[in-house]
Amino acid sequence: MNKKIFTYKKSGVNISEADKFINFISKITSKKKGNKKFNNIGGFSSISNLPKNVKRPKIVACTDGVGTKIEIANMLNKYDTIGIDLVAMSVNDLIVQGAKPILFLDYISINKIDLKKLKFIFKGILKGCAIANCELVGGETAEMPGTYEKGKFDIAGFAVGIVEEEKILNKKKIENGDLVLAVPSSGIHSNGYSLVRHVISKKKINIKKNKYLKNELIRPTKIYVREILNLIENNLINGCANITGGGLGDNIKRVMPDKLCADIDLSKIKSLKIFSWLKKNNISDEEMIRTFNCGVGFCLIINPKNLKKIKKYFPKKFGPYLIGKITKGKKKVKLNAKINWR
Repeated sequence: MNKKIFTYKKSGVNISEADKFINFISKITSKKKGNKKFNNIGGFSSISNLPKNVKRPKIVACTDGVGTKIEIANMLNKYDTIGIDLVAMSVNDLIVQGAKPILFLDYISINKIDLKKLKFIFKGILKGCAIANCELVGGETAEMPGTYEKGKFDIAGFAVGIVEEEKILNKKKIENGDLVLAVPSSGIHSNGYSLVRHVISKKKINIKKNKYLKNELIRPTKIYVREILNLIENNLINGCANITGGGLGDNIKRVMPDKLCADIDLSKIKSLKIFSWLKKNNISDEEMIRTFNCGVGFCLIINPKNLKKIKKYFPKKFGPYLIGKITKGKKKVKLNAKINWR
């Protein structure tokens, strides 16, 4: 009597395909500049050097994903930019405390190994690491049949940074009379996509046939590492905030000390066309402001005397501009006036 033979492959996990992806990763990372002393890819864990000449170093770590922007990538069958988003979402958080990103790891879980898709994602991660000037030291790819539907996947990123103790940005450095500057976003970044997709679904929009939305909805998150670290190195900022989920109000509130208030004039915000498009689809101002960055990807809190000096560290497209001031008050953030949707 013949017995059925059960294998891992028949259950939906193909180790051979996973090995091919690991070989691809090893091959492409071996061409990159980085940590030549340690060969981290393929090992059980990674080993890296700490940067030299860092006085009283502190380690800073964070993790994040790209949310349902993944579903936009699936709709468009375009996967070469969400790896940049993945890096951006973590490293933009690290720099809020003054940390220089040094290491990045990724986690990809997928229903079935798709080499073509994974290669595009991975190349995006490498590009993001290059922009952030940090090293991809490892990661994990998990094939999980039965957990995800056909063609579905998720990605997560883990970043580690380092900062000298005296250069840590904390609430104590923010003072009454400081200015609040907006640094433009590149677009929606990676927050609010469940609402974006809800609008697309209800309006029955085919984004593949809409050239504007096709480009705009997959546009990668701006990585602010180089500019912000230059400002920190030159002691030009007292605080900053990465404007992600929760929008301006919730994120600025996270860095404000007690008894001081960030008084924001929303009418000064230079919104982007994509947010005007979203606003026109029956979304209230309040919902827009607490869901999306509305054109402000990052905020700086500075001494007024440093205003002119700061602008030279940014390309014209992402030049910081004044949107508010730090005042005395119990409420940590006040959002005044209304955004002029463009």
